[in-house]
Amino acid sequence: MLKNLVKDLKPSSTLAINETSKQLEQQGKKIFKFGFGQSPFKVPEDVVEELKSNAHQNKYLPMQGLEELREVVAKYSSKKKNYNYKSNNVIIGPGSKELMFLLHVIFDGEIILPAPSWVSYAPQAILGRNKIQILQTERENNWFPTGAQIEKIISKDKDKNYLLFLNSPNNPSGQVCNKLEEISEIAKKYNLIILSDEIYSELTFSKNFKSISSYCPEKTIISTGLSKWCGAGGWRLGYFIIPDELNDLKNMINVLASETFSAVSAPIQYAAIKAYENDHSNYITKSVNILSAIGKYVFLNLKSNQVLINEPQGGFYLMPEFLNNKFKTSSEMCKDILNNTGVALLPGSDFGFNPDKMLARLSFTDFDGQEFMNNIDETKKIDENLINKFAPKVVEGVNKLKNWSENL
Repeated sequence: MLKNLVKDLKPSSTLAINETSKQLEQQGKKIFKFGFGQSPFKVPEDVVEELKSNAHQNKYLPMQGLEELREVVAKYSSKKKNYNYKSNNVIIGPGSKELMFLLHVIFDGEIILPAPSWVSYAPQAILGRNKIQILQTERENNWFPTGAQIEKIISKDKDKNYLLFLNSPNNPSGQVCNKLEEISEIAKKYNLIILSDEIYSELTFSKNFKSISSYCPEKTIISTGLSKWCGAGGWRLGYFIIPDELNDLKNMINVLASETFSAVSAPIQYAAIKAYENDHSNYITKSVNILSAIGKYVFLNLKSNQVLINEPQGGFYLMPEFLNNKFKTSSEMCKDILNNTGVALLPGSDFGFNPDKMLARLSFTDFDGQEFMNNIDETKKIDENLINKFAPKVVEGVNKLKNWSENL
């Protein structure tokens, strides 16, 4: 028999929508894949070549990760964060998702999740047998909590341990947190640890990404990896950077790692050295320019009296709210959208919002990123003509979604 803890859980909705979209396409239906979010770009060629040349690597590597990789990650992160991280602060995992799960397992306390939150945070907390506090947020605050909201939860029982998940740029909203300093003050004042999920940080549209680790590094675990900026989601390589002050947590994650995944694939770890050692600024700049232009196009063409939406600030998501009284739940609404337009979206309820709030996540990545990247240079302004040419399904899908919203 299945344990009660597991049997009530459902497969990840982001992965499920990808499978549903594929099935509908196989049935001959034209589907606009705005539900599943993954990088549309190929892995940089020098990193691919490094993987090929290390295919012979067949030994188990240290459970915390290849020392050379941890060294370049620490150096790369120290420069980005203006903080002195060492290789011993880095844990390499088979995607940051697995490391987060291990953190949930070892953490003893309450998990604070702002709504919206990535779909796997809450199920992992349930599996870790931790109580979850959901914080509802507002569009006016970029869909992030305020320091006062967090303090209100903690002040009810100051003796507990608290772990706040903060994802900026955010999945699903595409927004950046501008409350970092006030949240860091709460972390310093109380027994609060922050998991800063920065998987989209390299894809921030402004050039001054700020991490909460800049304000309270001793309280912050940084989580990121190759999947978004490097187009390598299927490679499954992520990492945590854990400060010395949280060494006990790091040691326990290492213990669990040794009993679960043992070590990340050796060839991929060797290849990842080049991802952080070589200069990929041109690749990242092009990626950001394309995503920023397409995101703004979707925003400008979708916002209306019927659709409330914030302009995206990073990553590849938007979170429109459809003003209507036709549907009881956002899930019901998204099913109607898919059936009537072929546009696949994820309902806001999957990300922690109340089901009767008509919010949805839209991923604007249904285009050939490599073709787009090959046809621009770093300085070229990406106009509507280029978007029409190299992201036609995004254009068509947005038009269908707009027409649907106008006919509610």
